[in-house]
Amino acid sequence: MFYHEPDNYICPFCDWLSGNETEYKQNSDIVYQNDFVTAFVSPKWWVNNPGHVIVISNNHTENLYGISEKELTEVYKVVKQIAIAIRNSYKDCTGTSTRQHNEPAGNQDVWHFHTHVFPRYEDDNLYQNHNDKQFVESSRRKEYADILKGYFASQV
Repeated sequence: MFYHEPDNYICPFCDWLSGNETEYKQNSDIVYQNDFVTAFVSPKWWVNNPGHVIVISNNHTENLYGISEKELTEVYKVVKQIAIAIRNSYKDCTGTSTRQHNEPAGNQDVWHFHTHVFPRYEDDNLYQNHNDKQFVESSRRKEYADILKGYFASQV
């Protein structure tokens, strides 16, 4: 059913969750994690939307078509929590957007189900700036991860 993962694919998310940190996947990026879901500050930022978060299922599922209802529910519970955290804690943030992609034509480029949660700002042109993105170093990601971790710690 509509899968594009190549044979012998090494999933970067699964590899990281199994303990293999890389320059672009640091444990310090994680802002929320439970048995079903991990949420982390993305290593790739759009020019006007720094600190966006990716929420993934902990079990490897390529896309929306194959994820179980239970896992999908768990992912989107966390997506909502992350959106609220971003809105309440990022300076000048005036909204959020979520994006989830399936298959190459749907702009999916990592073969593991995930949803992006973007901070939004007045006139940020998120969708017009789709090609204006870059990978950022872990110290910049950590700034945003610490903000979100602080928000969640204050909610306990």
